[in-house]
Amino acid sequence: MAVRDEIVWRSGVVYIVIASLAVAILVRILILQYIQHGKWAAMAEKYVYKTAEVQANRGDILTIDGRLLASSVPYYTIYMDTRSSGMTRETWSNGISGLSAGLARLAGVHSAEGWRTVITEARKKGDRYFLIKKKVDYETFRKIKELPIFKEGQFRGGLLAQVENKRVLPNSDLAKRTIGYLTQGIEGNMVGVEGAFDADLAGKNGVAVMQRLTGGDWITVEDASNVESRDGNDVVTTLDIDLQDVASTALLNQLRRNDAHHGCAILMEVKTGDIKAIANLELGSDGNYYETYNYAVGESTEPGSTFKLPALMAAIEDGVVDTGDIVDTGSGSVKYFDKVIHDTKEDGYGKITVKQVFEKSSNVGTSKIIYEHYKSNPKAFIDRLYAMKLNDKLDLQLKGEAPPLIRYPGDKLWSGLSLAMMSHGYEIQLTPLQILTFYNAVANNGRMMRPRFVSAILHNGSEVKSYDPSVIVNSIASRSTVRKAQKMMEGVVEHGTATNLKNSNYKIAGKTGTAQIARGKHGYKDGEAVTYQASFVGYFPAENPKYSCMVVVNSPSNGVYYGNLVAGTVFKEISDKVYSTTFFREYTPDGVAEVKPSAPDAGNGYRDDINEVLKNLDVRYKRTADDDWVATRESGDTVRLAGVKMLEGLVPDVRGMSLRDAVYILENSGLRVKFTGKGRVRSQSPGHGARYTTGTVVSLEMSM
Repeated sequence: MAVRDEIVWRSGVVYIVIASLAVAILVRILILQYIQHGKWAAMAEKYVYKTAEVQANRGDILTIDGRLLASSVPYYTIYMDTRSSGMTRETWSNGISGLSAGLARLAGVHSAEGWRTVITEARKKGDRYFLIKKKVDYETFRKIKELPIFKEGQFRGGLLAQVENKRVLPNSDLAKRTIGYLTQGIEGNMVGVEGAFDADLAGKNGVAVMQRLTGGDWITVEDASNVESRDGNDVVTTLDIDLQDVASTALLNQLRRNDAHHGCAILMEVKTGDIKAIANLELGSDGNYYETYNYAVGESTEPGSTFKLPALMAAIEDGVVDTGDIVDTGSGSVKYFDKVIHDTKEDGYGKITVKQVFEKSSNVGTSKIIYEHYKSNPKAFIDRLYAMKLNDKLDLQLKGEAPPLIRYPGDKLWSGLSLAMMSHGYEIQLTPLQILTFYNAVANNGRMMRPRFVSAILHNGSEVKSYDPSVIVNSIASRSTVRKAQKMMEGVVEHGTATNLKNSNYKIAGKTGTAQIARGKHGYKDGEAVTYQASFVGYFPAENPKYSCMVVVNSPSNGVYYGNLVAGTVFKEISDKVYSTTFFREYTPDGVAEVKPSAPDAGNGYRDDINEVLKNLDVRYKRTADDDWVATRESGDTVRLAGVKMLEGLVPDVRGMSLRDAVYILENSGLRVKFTGKGRVRSQSPGHGARYTTGTVVSLEMSM
């Protein structure tokens, strides 16, 4: 009995213990489920799930005709969940050989057998996030998605992909600094159109729920909390990529010829102020030139003789002189206090008219006019310059404009020499774009237009905002003064300092500038060394202005530094090309023959074919790229071959090509082709740089 009681007692104890544990567990479950639910759910969310920001696709930056200047192209990092819950044993065994062979072809790194081995090993280890390849472009990714196993998708095929958008410039360095960029961090910078219109381009980021896998990796999962991102808007600039190419090439060639440190070229539409091309090039440490700084907008320097136009216009507007008045320039020098001002002609110009003072760019004549008429009231001269808006910033759409500097009498640095020096472009500071804006106003019969870089904002092709041309001031001076200024500028090219730019096809009006550059504490000379800035600014055709242009070449070092030779020839190359290839095909003044390019139009196409044709025609040509497909650009008597870039997922540019070449390129890109007419491709739709999917139809219009 004692034994039986012992057994019952022990059994009771065990029962009570087990029952107590069960009750404790039940109580704990109830506590966890109802009382501490929020705490543990939050912890689960923290360690098993998380929300991540989904970057929106950044908008494109476009030319005025819709071609790409900057775009975000997707690149993918591809993983494989080798233990995906939906992947059956049959899917694995039937597809691993095909998957391995496809990866060997598309991703490289391993042979087909090598891929089979590493993936199989990863599956044995239960790897949920096995890396296949990084930085995969869209077209390759599309093909990888069609491989065996992967074509079953994420859950049944284990295909995982993380996308990252990379900013690309389809036209290489053309207008690179104006297009701009963004950099992150404490030292981050916002430059050009990218920086100024970041709020429009950026879009709105979304939210994705991600699950933590064994091993610590995270994957995106379907969840009601996911919020799709909103893609950024597209920004339409005023730039014309063909004119940009012309300006950049002409400037680059001249910088190289003169071994110059840097330079810029700006092409502006007279009536609207639209910037059609803007090139900024600087010599790099490797001897090549790069778009590293926007000198046209940000570099404020003493302009030299290009400032003689506003100086003389101020005097004419105030009625103190007229263009026919005589000025005695003597033997080519004049002394103010301890400063001697010289003309470039050693024995001087003698007695000449005010108009000739401007045409011959006489420093002596200009300084005499301004000093003698304003020395007793210098404020009147400066007030007139201010009234012409020369001391105001342009309030550009882009950031980084350097402020102009025109001192006022009473300033601590004002002296008795100031009037004489300012008259021919010293003791003042202006940027190239500020000077061009003034000259553009003269071409526009006095109306000063604000330079415009961006014309519209688009979303999915629909306009959401437009930027109309903006007038700074309706007239910088009286109509009579503006007409006299126009005649003086025409005279510079007809029989003044820029007769080398004169041609029988169309008239150019402009002004040369050759300025010494101040070298800090050394003044304008450092020992015997003198650094120069050569410039030319003007418009064309003079009788009906369509475009204004300014070219600045800084620090030419091959012994030639005069504005007409260094900067003027760049202006002429740009104006010739614009005249012969754009609007002026339809605009020919009475009695004037249409200008013809001296080098033949060789079209665009396969590099070796074009090389052979040019050799047979004994035409000089220069190859600037090793691409298989090239576009030709005429530069004087030389044809330049520039590479045609083929970017995955973007429609290639086939304009100017034969139908055979165009069809070959488009169909090999997965596109279908329709065409009308014969000859070369005149236009294409969708246009160059548009995104496409396989099978998209491209319509070509051929020149008849």
